Amino acid sequence: MNNKKICVIGLGYIGLPTAALLANRGYDVHGVDVIQSTVDIINRGEIHIVEPELDTFVKSAVNSGKLKADTKPTQADVFILAVPTPFYEGFVPNIDYIVSATKAIAPYVQENDIVILESTSPVGTTDKVEEVLAENCIDTSKLFIAHCPERVLPGQIMRELVENDRIVGGITPEATAKTVEFYKTFVSGEVLSTDARTAEMAKLTENSFRDTNIAFANELSMLCDKFDIDVWELIKLTNRHPRVNVLQPGAGVGGHCIAVDPWFIVHAGGDDAKIIRTAREVNTYKTEWSIEKIKNEALKFEAQNGRKAKVACMGLAFKPNIDDLRESPALYITKRLIADGLDVLAVEPNIERYKGIEIVNHEKAIEEADIVTFLVAHKEFKELKIETNLDFCGVLK
Repeated sequence: MNNKKICVIGLGYIGLPTAALLANRGYDVHGVDVIQSTVDIINRGEIHIVEPELDTFVKSAVNSGKLKADTKPTQADVFILAVPTPFYEGFVPNIDYIVSATKAIAPYVQENDIVILESTSPVGTTDKVEEVLAENCIDTSKLFIAHCPERVLPGQIMRELVENDRIVGGITPEATAKTVEFYKTFVSGEVLSTDARTAEMAKLTENSFRDTNIAFANELSMLCDKFDIDVWELIKLTNRHPRVNVLQPGAGVGGHCIAVDPWFIVHAGGDDAKIIRTAREVNTYKTEWSIEKIKNEALKFEAQNGRKAKVACMGLAFKPNIDDLRESPALYITKRLIADGLDVLAVEPNIERYKGIEIVNHEKAIEEADIVTFLVAHKEFKELKIETNLDFCGVLK
């Protein structure tokens, strides 16, 4: 099957690693992105995102001639859609990028091609892909259309693309079987077969489960603050129970998956999605609660010292040791503090610049700050020997 040509639509955090991996496995890969600068960077054998080992994979793939990037699709045997799925105001799912990507490949799709939607999507979106192709005068009965959600952890993507089990759900049993055959050429984990709607719901369920468990930890952290209890010690002791595994709290929940996907279920499920909705609300509230804690500390400092406090916001990414800012509570907190007039020293070791915010290194921030607040547990912060009661991610524990 490695003589087949692959067209990957979307060269972001999932699309580019997937394209580079497939190219290094011998496939001819045509990557597509709407941003010309991204295309140019990749065609130089370089990367525009931070992900361990990705630079090596991309450089090798481009140098071998197996990976080329462009702003337009081309004919291929397998089309992979890996574009964002955000939401509109009010947490209404937005599949416009998927619809646009499907329309973009429509002129190039031919009989017996495989069309795979990897984007995390509301239930029924794979059906929508088929519908859009049909509207563009394509006989979809002669295609193999399926959903295979990505299940990787930023920071470990290149390994997990290969090692993790994958779920494949086709529009038809034949589509499932054909798509499973394709994934088995590069996935060492088990490739599990189901239908498209179940595959879509499986990814949403995985992230909603995580969100709910994090909400428990975040709610616990706020209760412990109220009761004057060290939440980190409490969790460590509680987890000594053989059947208990409380997760670590933070300043909220970020990333394009866990912070977004549960709303897809809530939107469709309405009043029947009670626990999932409440978990989302708890995690959103934890971010607002964190902002108020920081602002209160700044007010105390100003009252005691007669001047505004300099506040170091340690970390902007949505999780440790990556540059991904999507739905990041740390970034949101930093922006809010700046907007509310606080003097902020923003620290993010994994990026050099961010529009509207000056990034400083952590040594400078610690030296100049009156108040230090840890928002992300980056490895650079682990060895710092300071005291603060605004450690929202347990980096000092």
